[in-house]
Amino acid sequence: MRILIVGEEAAGIQMVRALSAGPHEIVAVMASPPAEDARTAGLWNAAQRMGIATWPAEAVRRPDLAARIREERVDLLLNVHSLYVVHAAVLEAPRWGSFNMHPGPLPRYAGLDAVSWAIYRGESQHGVTIHKMVSKIDAGPIVGQTLFPIGEDDSALAVSLRCVSEGLKLMLRLVDRMAVDPESIPYVAQDPAEREYFGRQVPQGGRLLWDRPAREIVDFVRACDFLPFQSPWGHPRTRFHEGEVAVLKARRTGHSATSAPGTVEARGDEGVEIAAADETVRVSRVEIGGATFDPSTRLRVGDRLGDEG
Repeated sequence: MRILIVGEEAAGIQMVRALSAGPHEIVAVMASPPAEDARTAGLWNAAQRMGIATWPAEAVRRPDLAARIREERVDLLLNVHSLYVVHAAVLEAPRWGSFNMHPGPLPRYAGLDAVSWAIYRGESQHGVTIHKMVSKIDAGPIVGQTLFPIGEDDSALAVSLRCVSEGLKLMLRLVDRMAVDPESIPYVAQDPAEREYFGRQVPQGGRLLWDRPAREIVDFVRACDFLPFQSPWGHPRTRFHEGEVAVLKARRTGHSATSAPGTVEARGDEGVEIAAADETVRVSRVEIGGATFDPSTRLRVGDRLGDEG
């Protein structure tokens, strides 16, 4: 099989390494060229070190790329964590089509930040989907999907890494099966009635609401937790008298709240306990003005956070 990979990040690098170790030929890797001040090598440099041709990823938006794909006799286009919208003519150019690895269970979690939305909404299960790409984003027929549990303490990074691990297995299985018998690939149409699409919006305007149940507050913090990497949503913010406070790490305590929501009820070696609607939330890491620290070094029992803090 002659394969064109469009991707970014560690997932793209893992895909290239896995395929390069097998019998299939990688025609080229489409990725973002590194900036002059880039701190990490990225997929572009990784591919070049492996002797694989590199094309700029943004070219997938232009219809003229389709002719080049046909000239190179590309059998499959595999999209792995690239955020460029691929032109319809490009999608149709490979012999057996174009396929995307989506970090969510379609059709319910189409669009952006599927992992964060699932955790924010309190899901106990998530998944990864391989689907054929069509002009409508994340709407093509499904050719593979894996579901797995989300733990109560799992961060968005942990769930994202599981999506990559399971997604790469599905993608490699698709490639191998396509090489042997393309006609045997199952194409399962998505039910449009179950489709949910998420755009660039951040829930609650990015703010913590202390009058919500503790579980909802902690889930929002976990949904934003990609540490040590940057979160697409940033971190949930709350007001204190010295300004904005971003909450980076939080967990439920099981201790019933006895004060008004947003009130610091206790402090200790592992941060502070802040009252939510039902129980306290232990906050162990916050950020103010770009600096991160244990909130017990700044907050005292009786302090109040939130818009009325």
